[in-house]
Formats: sequence, C-alpha cells, structure tokens
Amino acid sequence: MKVLVVAGARPNFMKVAPILRALETAGHEAILVHTGQHYDTAMSDTFFKELGIKTPDYHLGVGTASHAVQTARIMEAFEPVFTKVHPQWLVVVGDVNSTVATALVASKLRTETHGHIAHVEAGLRSNDWRMPEEINRVLTDRLADLLLTPSEDAAPNLTAEGIPASKIVFVGNVMIDTLMLQLPVARAANTLERLGLRRRHYVAATLHRPSNVDDPIALAAVLEGLALVADSLPVVLPLHPRTLKNIERFHLGPMLTPLTILEPLGYTEMLALTDGAQCVLTDSGGIQEETTALGVPCVTLREQTERPVTITQGTNRMAPWPLTPRGILDTYLDSVAAVAQATPPRPAGWDGHASERIVKALEDKRPLKHY
Repeated sequence: MKVLVVAGARPNFMKVAPILRALETAGHEAILVHTGQHYDTAMSDTFFKELGIKTPDYHLGVGTASHAVQTARIMEAFEPVFTKVHPQWLVVVGDVNSTVATALVASKLRTETHGHIAHVEAGLRSNDWRMPEEINRVLTDRLADLLLTPSEDAAPNLTAEGIPASKIVFVGNVMIDTLMLQLPVARAANTLERLGLRRRHYVAATLHRPSNVDDPIALAAVLEGLALVADSLPVVLPLHPRTLKNIERFHLGPMLTPLTILEPLGYTEMLALTDGAQCVLTDSGGIQEETTALGVPCVTLREQTERPVTITQGTNRMAPWPLTPRGILDTYLDSVAAVAQATPPRPAGWDGHASERIVKALEDKRPLKHY
C-alpha cells in the first residue's frame, strides 16, 4: 500500500511521526511531503530531528504568506507531486492550510488518480467560523473518504453534517502516541534544572493566537493576567515569534518584566516544561490535549475550544471570555484546586496506539482498484 503523508506546520509533526513509523512497521510504502508552511528552523527542522522523522521525500518550501496565497502556493506545488506519486491514500492531519490545500488537490484529481483521502483528527469543531482552522477542518472532512476521529465526541459532529457513518472510524489521539514515546526522554533531560525550575513550582504559558496577540488591548489583558499569576509562582513563557513581534510593535515590553521569558522550545523541552508545571495557561489546541494526557491543570485562553473532551473528561478549563486579568487568575486558581482533588483518567483512545489503529483503518478501507 502506497501512502502519501503530508505535514506542513509544527502541530502536524507530532502527528505524522507515529503514523510514518506504524506504516513502515506494517510494511507499507510511506512517502512524506513537507509543504514548508512553517519555515523557521526552530519551529520545524528541530522537531523533525527530535521526533525521528525521516527527511521529507518532497519539500515544497512554500513559506509564509496570507491564507489565500499560502493555500494557493501549496496547491500549485503539491499537484505535480500527487500526480507523480500516485498514492492509494493521501493522509492529512489536523487543520492547517496544508491540510485543506492538499486534500483539495487530491479531491480534484480523484478521477484521474483514483487516490483516496484520509483525515486524521477529523470531526473536531469549535463552531467559530472566525478561526481559519475551523474552515480548514470542515472543508477537509467534506473532502475526505475516511474520517479518523481522535475522541468519541467527534463522530456526532460529522453525522450531524450528513457524513455517512461508514466513512468514520474512531482511532484515538495520535499526538498522544508521540507524547508517551517522548515522555521518558523529556523527564530524563535536565530541562528544568537548566532553567532553574522545580517540578510543580512554576506555571507554564504559551501565547500565539491572533485573537490574543494581534490586538494591543487583548494582548495587554493576557500579559497582565499572567503577571497576576506570577505573584504566586513564576510564570515561564516561551515567546512565539508572532507574539514577540506584536509586543514590540505595541510597545508592551515592560509587561514582560514579571514573567520568565524563553526562546521558542523544541518538542522535548516543551514537553518537559508542560509535564513539570503546576498549571499551563495556553491558547494552543495541542497543549490542551497534552495536559489532559499528563494530568496537568490547564487554562485555555480562547473563546471556544474544538477539543471539548479536554474539559468534560480532562484537566482543561476555559477562562471567561473576553479575557480579563482577574478572569485568568480566578480560572487558574480554580483549575489547580479541582485537579488537586481528583485527576481525571485519560479519554478513550489516548493510549499510545492510535497510529496502529490508523494503519489498520487504511488497510481495511483501502481501494479495491488502484491504477
């Protein structure tokens, strides 16, 4: 079975790594395309090395641009690759521009190539159409022949949109495969010692969503909230390039003084930071999942989440929207207190074996004919 796997941005890398391993273990031909949507070495190449991802068979090098331009560039560069490789399956993961762009190309070439599309992490919904990721998720699910869901709350979203149940397979959360494989490595490293931190005696934070960092009032509110939390414990903030750029543009640099600022971290270091934290405050989707798997309290700094299972069955809480400094502080205190009383078990399928179930689903649903 020939499978073309696409990765484009940092959130994809943790998902494709175990899929590639599982495909190769099962004796299938796995071809990796890196679209280059994330072009910064610290945000891309480092992850490939840490996660043991092979050198991409094709690197499209599209770089940064507006959503429309970037999506168009990916489509233009990917079309000849897809036509040349002629895979039985295109596997796309997550909800970035690379996901929808490559799925759209494959869908338009379906008649000529007889290739099929599998979407890993299908069925997640925030119901917030202001998020580009929501558009990407919904469109990719409409194009896919096989929808591989990460949690049991995803399938009802798909059936409500008219997608036949025969296309939907629950496989669990493939990102947790990577987490469980890398966790012993992260815990054995001296990341916390190097940073002068003690386990459970600091709070970790990440911040990069446009809704939080592209508006000076919103960004100032979040930074002030983090400063309030820092009155109790040190708040460690690896600073995303987009966030740093806007802090400088809005002249908010003095608001970083109460915080411990770091350069962007690689996957293993960030996992060590998350695993050792008393709590994580974040606007990242993946970290909501990782904290739930680790049993670490999490406060999500967004209006909605496409991962409600992290709230209903995990350690995640949503800060009141619109974000205020006091709302962030109060949710942090509530989150820590709740997890201290009882740590929820991991959701079903978050067991480190999702990639194996993905490969089995591809085998079970493989096209009967391929040209």
